[in-house]
Amino acid sequence: MKLKSLLLRYYPPVGIMLEYEKSGELKTKSIDLLDLEPSTDVNALVEEIRKAEPLITASRTEQVKFLIHRLQEKLGQHGNHKFYLFKVLRAHILPLTNVALNKSGSCFITGSYDRTCKLWDTASGEELHTLEGHRNVVYAIAFNNPYGDKIATGSFDKTCKLWSVETGKCYHTFRGHTAEIVCLAFNPQSTLVATGSMDTTAKLWDIRNGTEVFTLTGHSAEIISLSFNTSGDRIITGSFDHTVAVWDADTGRKAYTLIGHCGEISSAVFNWDCSLILTGSMDKTCMLWDATNGKCVATLTGHDDEILDSCFDYTGKLIATASADGTARVFSAATRKCIAKLEGHEGEISKISFNPQGHRLLTGSSDKTARIWDAQTGQCLQVLEGHTDEIFSCAFNYEGNIVITVGSKDNTCRIWR
Repeated sequence: MKLKSLLLRYYPPVGIMLEYEKSGELKTKSIDLLDLEPSTDVNALVEEIRKAEPLITASRTEQVKFLIHRLQEKLGQHGNHKFYLFKVLRAHILPLTNVALNKSGSCFITGSYDRTCKLWDTASGEELHTLEGHRNVVYAIAFNNPYGDKIATGSFDKTCKLWSVETGKCYHTFRGHTAEIVCLAFNPQSTLVATGSMDTTAKLWDIRNGTEVFTLTGHSAEIISLSFNTSGDRIITGSFDHTVAVWDADTGRKAYTLIGHCGEISSAVFNWDCSLILTGSMDKTCMLWDATNGKCVATLTGHDDEILDSCFDYTGKLIATASADGTARVFSAATRKCIAKLEGHEGEISKISFNPQGHRLLTGSSDKTARIWDAQTGQCLQVLEGHTDEIFSCAFNYEGNIVITVGSKDNTCRIWR
């Protein structure tokens, strides 16, 4: 094996990509620096990396140190970026349902009750394509990140469609569900799309030939959340039957069921290194589970009403929860203790996400505002106002310097920069 080049991955999460040659073939692998901080001892870290990675030889030591210093500088650039309203997009004629960005953040998509999905250029706010063909609400939408050349749309018409980002043309229509599709996800390799439905099943589809690969059966109520782990060999489904199922994506077999919540599941996600699963529920709690054996390792409490959304930061060190009680909370994944309470919204919070650097949080609420928060202190840094109805969905771009907000009933999408 011969190391050809070293590339930086600024986030999420930070790391160094190795390009190397093996048997005449160019390959890549990554060194994930989940614990890197501006104060980390670089010399000691590089020694650890050298011991674990034979491709990093003595002659490459100074180059690796330089790259890690670059990453530390980037991590230190927290800044107090103030967002301003760049553009209001009013292209959908009925309420919007969801928003999703591609990996680079250069474009994003919106779904709507008007039965279309629209593709937008983030820099200009111009509409690039309207994806037409569904016969009911387009509810679930996603790019095949990190590639970003395909879009999947899931609809209340019981079908999922696969589209070309470049042309806006439909490659495949996936048929087989007997009720509304409400969630979907691509696997990281961009070979499969998973769809979750009100018919209590999830299905895996081959994006190359448009055929169904597996049907995941076993839930007794609708599936409203699903996601792959970062290696793509496991998928989790969260259901209104109060359980989360963990499946083997290669065989379609259930590995185990996470049983413990006493209310409907609202969200279910893996952390970055796939060691933990976080589940949020209408029972007002979040639970942390060991992803290797399905055992519950902690219950996160404190909210006075249903948990509507929950997430990890990109390193998996922090957990954020959003509730119908109008507050959000930040927990340490290591200690399972609440480190910050986010108070200020005057309505339920339906969406929460970390920026890629992990030091800011974005929330969207029924009080018609989105807010930016300091993830460590819980201080509200900015209120994004202007929507005339509840904010149903919101998201940071890859750099964390652009926010997209979707007002479900005011039919608008806003770009903040």
